[in-house]
Amino acid sequence: MGAGNRRRAVTPSTYDKALELNLDPQVYGTFAEIGAGQETGNWFFRVSGAAGLVAKTISAYDMTMSDAIYGRARRYVSAARLSAMLDHEYAILLERLGPKRGAETTFFSFCNTVRARGYQDDGECHGWLGIRFQMNPGDPPSDIILHVRLLDARTIDQMEALGVVGVNLIHSAIHHRGHLRKFVQSLVDNLAPGRVEVDLLKFTGHGYGFFDNRLCALQLVESGLTDATMFLPNGEVVQPAEALYRHPVLLLRGSFDPVMNLHLSMLEQARAGFSQSLADEDRDKAIELCEISMHNLLRGSGVDPVDFLDRSDALQSLGKTVLVSRCAEFHRIAAFLNRCTKKPVGIVLSIGLLNELFKAKWSENLAGGLLESFGRLFKEGVTLHVFPWKNRKTGELVTAETFLAPENCRHLYQHFVENDRIRGISCGGESLLAYTGRDVCRMILAGDEHWRDLVPEMAWTMAERHAQLRLS
Repeated sequence: MGAGNRRRAVTPSTYDKALELNLDPQVYGTFAEIGAGQETGNWFFRVSGAAGLVAKTISAYDMTMSDAIYGRARRYVSAARLSAMLDHEYAILLERLGPKRGAETTFFSFCNTVRARGYQDDGECHGWLGIRFQMNPGDPPSDIILHVRLLDARTIDQMEALGVVGVNLIHSAIHHRGHLRKFVQSLVDNLAPGRVEVDLLKFTGHGYGFFDNRLCALQLVESGLTDATMFLPNGEVVQPAEALYRHPVLLLRGSFDPVMNLHLSMLEQARAGFSQSLADEDRDKAIELCEISMHNLLRGSGVDPVDFLDRSDALQSLGKTVLVSRCAEFHRIAAFLNRCTKKPVGIVLSIGLLNELFKAKWSENLAGGLLESFGRLFKEGVTLHVFPWKNRKTGELVTAETFLAPENCRHLYQHFVENDRIRGISCGGESLLAYTGRDVCRMILAGDEHWRDLVPEMAWTMAERHAQLRLS
């Protein structure tokens, strides 16, 4: 998303934000930063008046020292480590300063645990940041945590970006916590696009008991802070690379408006073939994802959050993990998944979407055109699992084997089929192919109860609610 779209008319500098917080007489707290120096805390010492905000800063950089303070950790850069840090630092803050100034002060503890670029290091650079704070003096605590990927090549640049995000998080927690869009967009204030990615944001604790963190996931993608984010069937928002690490992934792309038995059949049929290609130890570890793209959520000029939650609820009620992305191109969603896991990735699609892959619009921004698009898609061994399509007029059943690619691409397509990159899957019953989501909507409006045979019962309510909206 362009800077002009995601920033307010006047964006205060990081210096101005730090100074504003230093001069706020009601806000006071501690900083604990591990792994990339004390870049957030440094900002408040660079500007004047740090004594007005900072009660303590600490950097338990050595693992043994860190374990002595926060307990032993299996992974030092993790949500669990961040939680232990927040628990420890906030408890000490209240214990030591609560009796003296708790009646007029809103306390906070800011913590982060980060893996920045090391010496001769080319691994993933990322970190967990969080703030535990009071909305008003004496309130129970509220938590905001986020996961950030540091995309700069140089360590010094990553450290600078980390400090800016930290100041933005603290400032937004105090000033924008009631406005999700503004909060999210402010997280990357004063950073050029492409320096950081924020792929998880959660609000919990006091004041957020009824808040739906799936809306955070949606807003991160809509605001361009990440390409994709995901949440589990129970609604828990998770960091994709952590959730998918070392798991094979089977992804179904669709609008799911409404969720249909056809979608469930596509996954079931693809799962059988995909599992056979996996190593024995991986077959029980495969994760199925249902992907909702931002394009499929657009209503007029923006995204309808109610529509998003409806589709998500329907999928989750069926036990599905949901991925929301802005990766329209197949090679982009493949690259995203390959970054999250080194295990096999399969993508389930219809004949209609397979035909789309050969259209120039999906590779017009690539120097190598169509060949580069397919090269990127299949680079890490991704496989496509293609569901058949039935021509309503002729009754012809088109499968991956009988599909006719554009004439100048037929040898290329045959190469993919012969090398097992494109695999056909059965439909599980041709009756499933006879109707589309739009047909279901028409049936609902016409009072034709046959639509209930096409939609799983858990998705009936969502289908009825959307029928009028979709055809209006």
